[in-house]
Amino acid sequence: MTVIGVASNVIVRDGGLEGVVVRLGPGFSDIEVQGNEITAGAGAADITVARAARDAGLSGLEFLSGIPGAIGGALSMNAGAYGREIKDVVIDADALDPVGERHRLDVGGLDLGYRRCGVPEDWIFISARLQGAPGDKDEITRRMEDIQADRQATQPVKTPTGGSTFANPEGHKAWELIDKAGCRGLKRGGAQVSEKHCNFLINTGGATAADLEGLGEEIRRRVFEDSGVTLDWEIRRLGIAAKPAAREIKPEDAS
Repeated sequence: MTVIGVASNVIVRDGGLEGVVVRLGPGFSDIEVQGNEITAGAGAADITVARAARDAGLSGLEFLSGIPGAIGGALSMNAGAYGREIKDVVIDADALDPVGERHRLDVGGLDLGYRRCGVPEDWIFISARLQGAPGDKDEITRRMEDIQADRQATQPVKTPTGGSTFANPEGHKAWELIDKAGCRGLKRGGAQVSEKHCNFLINTGGATAADLEGLGEEIRRRVFEDSGVTLDWEIRRLGIAAKPAAREIKPEDAS
């Protein structure tokens, strides 16, 4: 079984996914504000949670408006942007283990690090409790508007993309390594390294998952060759590769 939210940081390989795919829908998208805390379902969009915090006059969650995903995914990879990460605001989270037992994990139990979570991958997050702080609603609004303006100016947000492709290696920025290795604008099939932000792979039209993954692996090869640094995928790649199409045997081939 594969569980997804809004699948904003996922490549599904061309052969599809084996088994059952469960998408967390409206039943997992409730948001409740109590005092300085927000309880959000794992299917709640990050930007919707940020707006709920703004409307309640709670600061500290503005960064979520710059992450195109849902709370469950944010927990599973300790998503972060604009100087903050989920680990900075999460109080605890509820998850189901493979036999259906419910667990409540505090921030220590989540074992969050840079773009990682220590909870087993076969556990399913269902909700989280986040900490805000009283703030000025107008200032919170301005901060969120600044984040959106920065995203529009620096990222290919209006182009089909899986989001940030590679995690930043310690002491480096992935986009700078990619640019230095001469990969800006690099293409494979319908996939291309974004000219605007070269840690984004974009679908120029008709790209296959194999195009995108193959381009990503070529970037990793070139960056390692250029700088000796190994880039780790941030995008989750799921499923199986498509089988090569059978080639028709013509009489002249047989001879």
